[in-house]
Amino acid sequence: MSPQIAGVLQLLALIAALALAYRPLGDHMAKVYSSEKHYKPEKWIYKAIGADPTTEMRWPAYLRGVLAFSVVGVLFLYALQRLQGVLPGSLGFRSIDPDQAFNTAASFVANTNWQSYAGEQAMGHVVQTGGLAVQNFVSAAVGMAVAVALVRGFARSRSGELGNFWADLVRGTVRILLPIAVLGAIVLVACGAIQNFAGIHEVGQFTGGTQQWNGGAVASQEVIKELGTNGGGYFNANSAHPFENPTPFSNLFEVFLILVIPFALTRTFGRMVGNLRQGYAILATMAVIWLGFTALMMWTEFAHHGPALQAAGGAMEGKETRFGIGGSAIFSVATTLTSTGAVNSFHSSYTGLGGGIQLLGMQLGEIAPGGVGSGLYGMLVMAVIAVFIAGLMVGRTPEYLGKKISTREIKFAACYILVTPALVLCFTAAAMALPTPPHSMLNSGAHGFSEVLYAYTSGANNNGSAFAGLNADTQWYNSTIGIAMLLGRFLPMVFVLALAGSLAEQKPVPETVGTLRTDKPLYAGLLVGTIIIITGLTYFPALALGPLAEGLAS
Repeated sequence: MSPQIAGVLQLLALIAALALAYRPLGDHMAKVYSSEKHYKPEKWIYKAIGADPTTEMRWPAYLRGVLAFSVVGVLFLYALQRLQGVLPGSLGFRSIDPDQAFNTAASFVANTNWQSYAGEQAMGHVVQTGGLAVQNFVSAAVGMAVAVALVRGFARSRSGELGNFWADLVRGTVRILLPIAVLGAIVLVACGAIQNFAGIHEVGQFTGGTQQWNGGAVASQEVIKELGTNGGGYFNANSAHPFENPTPFSNLFEVFLILVIPFALTRTFGRMVGNLRQGYAILATMAVIWLGFTALMMWTEFAHHGPALQAAGGAMEGKETRFGIGGSAIFSVATTLTSTGAVNSFHSSYTGLGGGIQLLGMQLGEIAPGGVGSGLYGMLVMAVIAVFIAGLMVGRTPEYLGKKISTREIKFAACYILVTPALVLCFTAAAMALPTPPHSMLNSGAHGFSEVLYAYTSGANNNGSAFAGLNADTQWYNSTIGIAMLLGRFLPMVFVLALAGSLAEQKPVPETVGTLRTDKPLYAGLLVGTIIIITGLTYFPALALGPLAEGLAS
């Protein structure tokens, strides 16, 4: 079987698995977030944190809950790393330096999981399981909670109330993420992923000598890193490491975990607003972009010139022979079109145009299907922008899901789409202009610029993957990328929740013959075009200096 056919068959199998899970998971999540029942373990949690899950919150209160919980998370994870040297179960590793501890705390709380360290050489069992793995769960649950709050903004009228953040956080963790993670971890262990608390031990090498390895609760952390679109690896090689991702089947299963909740949330959205067709329209938009990027990536990496590439069947540099070009391309697109950041191949070694596809996937806002929660609310903000553009074209007041899109709503949406590009481009410009930061680049020229652009794109978009040629473990990059991650995560949430509150206060607008049908293919096409054009106008100059220049020169 040719590598191309194997790659296509993997993609078809993945689509079939996602289609099977779409309806039951989407309906389950809608029931979870609409239920008024609280299970006993959930009541214990509410009592422990002093929260009343029955109290409805307007958007400022909901936002305060998000920020307060996240601040506590940053402080706790920072303190845990700084104290690692005196904690039991730390495998003898020293405490983490202040700048790296800040970067890692910001990274995992912001659902970015950017890592400027080698996990197996820096983090012991306590930090890995008690700190990083916990944040993998709760940071994903925060994103889902904010998405559900925006959906309630569309579904509710004349109230301004968006639900209860603490209830949404606990339910998302206990009823959705935990059960799937337990089952997924069993699957990964069956595939060969390790799950233990072994210490550091010596292993022999085929070439002679020995090498040190440490064990860990890898399977349980691996499953939530993918399911929660987090991405931080237990080992420095991330999902290219055989302890994390042993077989081609586990590779495809991990891609499934990355995509299943973001895609299924579109059905949750349709169910909660009372119109499944609206969910299908958002799903179609996400699917068209994802499939287009996957096909383009596979074509780019399979295209080969010269005898060496012909013998390998494509551009195999930096890719795992276990997975091949097809499995690597599918994983790469899934991880950069979501906020996952996990890698099973060396992104810096992709072709110039392949690296550009990875960058563009993040720069779209990671909305196809995007991160857990963040993909849905990002796509809904773009849907509001698309409706506004359509209204300008036909001279009609824009409406979406029975809500008028007025100046106030457009300001919130515009601020949302401007925050991340401003962070990416300003920090990239500063890093290239100052004398010291460019010394961290492994390569010069267009590829070196791509390393820096990729780092800030990944950080501000809460992705976490890296071109890997850049030495980011410096005070400059640890600090600035940490700031970019926090601002890139929480500033957009401010505008999302403000938009949700504004929509929830409105009274519904009756549908007329002149109302734009936002559940039709025409609107889905308009939405795809809006996303591509806005991103292209924003990032094209930077892309032209980096991956496009490199790709055209090769």
